[in-house]
Amino acid sequence: MATTESSTYTPDIPSSPITRTNPESTVHVELTPNSLDHVAATSFVRSPSAGATVLFIGTTRDSFNDLPVSSLAYTSYAPLAMTTLYSIATTILSKHGATKIAIVHKLGECPIGEESIVIAVSAPHRQAAWRAGEEALEETKAKAEIWKLERFVGGEGVWRANRDGVMGEKVEEEKDQGKGTEMNLEDNAKETS
Repeated sequence: MATTESSTYTPDIPSSPITRTNPESTVHVELTPNSLDHVAATSFVRSPSAGATVLFIGTTRDSFNDLPVSSLAYTSYAPLAMTTLYSIATTILSKHGATKIAIVHKLGECPIGEESIVIAVSAPHRQAAWRAGEEALEETKAKAEIWKLERFVGGEGVWRANRDGVMGEKVEEEKDQGKGTEMNLEDNAKETS
């Protein structure tokens, strides 16, 4: 399996949002082809018992390793990604004593400057909210079954795991702790076959 694709490749994405919210309305996860709504995520986590709300908005930047990026396209194995996102959210909620959490990720085309992920967390105190928000982001990037096709100006796109890193570098557990690395899909395919 190659790590590059033609710039005309279009990932298979759902036509409408896929969501999961727990019965207590303390956890909301979503994969969506639509533009992300940070106000809705913040509204979801708002609570009279929370003294802090943290909002993270990840956007598509215009370069990677000094190469000009034209856009990103995200795809996922949605059933498994939803299970993973829900597990991450419930674990974070419990671990940090947070009040509510929302993780919303874009699927499909994501032009420069547009939001690709929104994470909102509320907690009784600010340190718990900060820590929960950061850990939710890192866990989502490390574990969720979401991949991105990074398209470069005047060139082909490169498939990468949904994390920062060096193009073509295989993801290894030792390197992945706290630092994002890029997945070399060709090497990964060889190891799993």
